[in-house]
Amino acid sequence: MDHATVEGRKLKGEAGSLFVDDGGSGYPTIIFTHSFGGDSSHWIHQLSHLRSRHRAIAFDFRGHGSSAKPEQLKYTAEALANDIVAVADELDIDKFVLVGHSMGGSANIAYADSHPQRVLAMVLAGTPGKTPDEISRPVVASLQSEAYEKVMKDYMDRLVTDATPRVAEKVSKGVNLLSRETSTAIIKSLFEFDPIEKLLRFAGPKLIISTATELKQPNSLASQVPSLSTELIEGTSHWTQLDKPGEFNDILDRFLARMV
Repeated sequence: MDHATVEGRKLKGEAGSLFVDDGGSGYPTIIFTHSFGGDSSHWIHQLSHLRSRHRAIAFDFRGHGSSAKPEQLKYTAEALANDIVAVADELDIDKFVLVGHSMGGSANIAYADSHPQRVLAMVLAGTPGKTPDEISRPVVASLQSEAYEKVMKDYMDRLVTDATPRVAEKVSKGVNLLSRETSTAIIKSLFEFDPIEKLLRFAGPKLIISTATELKQPNSLASQVPSLSTELIEGTSHWTQLDKPGEFNDILDRFLARMV
């Protein structure tokens, strides 16, 4: 389903209106958060799968999808966590499970650290850990140089390796909608975010979903926090929930069964 055809609503966020896709009923409520360049439609398979027995919500972060572009380039994990604050408060949801992909996972960790009493559990798919300065500094410098186009292409080409053609097209389209300034601000902010202590502070159930390739990367959460439970999905791109929704949904079902 195309994102434009989804029946959603707009809520007030601190940086402008936020598009929200809300449906289903049942405990626990689940809020899904998407990646850099993504939108709520990245969770279409999970929403349709879960809504017969759960209230399942996905929304577009500021500057993404059908949400408003902020006047200032505030895309830190903490700023994105404020979008979660707005959605949960406006929809009057007291406690919920957070499921986040990549950038969305970083925002979820920041939110859970500041609102631990509201988060029942977290699932983090393809979420980065702390990126070493020796890796992040040259990448940010290259994004701020004339090499921007090549660096972004190489970066996205790596992430969509093993994606289905449809998923690769969808992901590339979303990323291409972001301006150079926005993309650079997001990537720089995510590099600066250190999720490790915040994640370990969160006492609720936690699960990492990863690809084998991500697991080998030095900045992956699974490699930096090996004590956390990790489920692997093989033969996909970074967007496991889109490439192999059946496997992803099975993992979610098993995890959520612990909440009932």
